[in-house]
Order: sequence, then C-alpha cells, then structure tokens
Amino acid sequence: MKKVFDASSNIEAHLVMHQLQQAGIDARIEGEYLQGGIGELPAAGNIRVVVDSKDVDEARLVIAEWDAAGDD
Repeated sequence: MKKVFDASSNIEAHLVMHQLQQAGIDARIEGEYLQGGIGELPAAGNIRVVVDSKDVDEARLVIAEWDAAGDD
C-alpha cells in the first residue's frame, strides 16, 4: 500500500477515502486512531489514505479533481 494523501483529520481522511471508493479504487486509512495521542505524538502527518501500488496514479488524479472541485 502506498500513501496518496495526508489528512488533517479523520473526517478529511474519510471524505478522501470515499471519493476513491466511488471511483472504484480500494482505499484504506492508516493512523486514524493515533489522534488520541496528540500531545505525545507529532500533531500532523499521522492520518493518511493509502491505496494499492497499481492505483496510485489514478488515486492522485481523483484526489486532485476532488480538491479542485472544492475550490469553486
């Protein structure tokens, strides 16, 4: 599995994961439960969305399109 997105929160990670799943890409969230350790762990970079290596390019395209749509 390869990281395709660093999320700032669980909510953002789930939004991205669901966008990828709607596009037919199997995606998972790693580090979701580490947020409870903030204060003892670095505050950023703990929650990430990962996909199979073969889906990295397509996943990044889906994420870029989703991000651009949010700018409108």
